[in-house]
Amino acid sequence: MPEWIDPSAAAERVLELAAAAARPATVLIDGPSGSGKSTFADRLVAGWSDATSSPALVRLDSIYPGWSGLDAASAAVATDLLVPRAAGLDGGWRRWDWTHDAPAEWHEVAASQPLIVEGCGTLSTTSASVIAIRVWIEASDAVRKPRALDRDAGAFDAHWDEWEAQWRRYVEREHPSTRADVRVRSD
Repeated sequence: MPEWIDPSAAAERVLELAAAAARPATVLIDGPSGSGKSTFADRLVAGWSDATSSPALVRLDSIYPGWSGLDAASAAVATDLLVPRAAGLDGGWRRWDWTHDAPAEWHEVAASQPLIVEGCGTLSTTSASVIAIRVWIEASDAVRKPRALDRDAGAFDAHWDEWEAQWRRYVEREHPSTRADVRVRSD
């Protein structure tokens, strides 16, 4: 298992791996809520050196079908986006409209475009089996809960326990941290 490194060193490592990839790179970033996945993904996008083809950034927060949708989004991103890309085909994802609590528009991602996918549930068994750079990010509970609740300005507060319970079931079933090529500590 790779050693733990800080976010700056991890970003450098992931960008090196992406530059060396034989085909457009796919980067998967997983970890618990508030661990720093979104910030890390933004850092990768900003540091991407291939000006001709910047990566598509897909956030599972846009896909979860409601507060109990971790498993559904994890399966959808694997089936609709990652598996087709692994076969050299375009893939896509459907946005969840949180305001109307309903599926929304479809987003196509070309197989020729680099891709970064970040969110809780990204390193499922199916997703991790595709050719990708796999990143696991952790922070202590004391850091990540306030970080996550502050980020969402109260929208997450009433759902923290529900989300955390399904997250822990996912981790127990999938063991996503064991699939990581790069492991990051963000506290």
